[in-house]
Amino acid sequence: MAQVVEQKLKALGIALPTPAAPIANYVGFVRTGALLFVSGQICLGADGKLVAKGKLGEVVSVEDGQRAARAGAINLLAQVKVALGDLDKVARVVRLGGFINSAPTFLDGPKVMNGASDLMVEVFGDKGRHARTTVGVAALPVDAAVEVEGLFEVA
Repeated sequence: MAQVVEQKLKALGIALPTPAAPIANYVGFVRTGALLFVSGQICLGADGKLVAKGKLGEVVSVEDGQRAARAGAINLLAQVKVALGDLDKVARVVRLGGFINSAPTFLDGPKVMNGASDLMVEVFGDKGRHARTTVGVAALPVDAAVEVEGLFEVA
């Protein structure tokens, strides 16, 4: 197979990490029929450290939040790769969910989640355009700034 998606990732300078193991009683992904549900992925970078830690609107800027959302999306793709073996089997990115560790007055969560959404479109083209929900939350595991979950239609 051509591995078109893997080539796009390489051109973007992205190497998929080994997905982090779940830290509680859940699995990284569940496939049912043509749908792949991927559990929330925090914003760990290639070095295994958080790309951004803390609350948006307090200690984390929108730009750092966007980088964190992109990192969460990369980790999402790493889970998809494990689940399917080949990212070209993704027929469509159906939905992304974003959880933004937010100060009470922070209103730019959607701008932050563009870091994840933009990556999906860069990698999958029109198949990467998706529905999305962005929610500001009081806290995330290990004080991560962003967590991203996804739903994919697969071949």
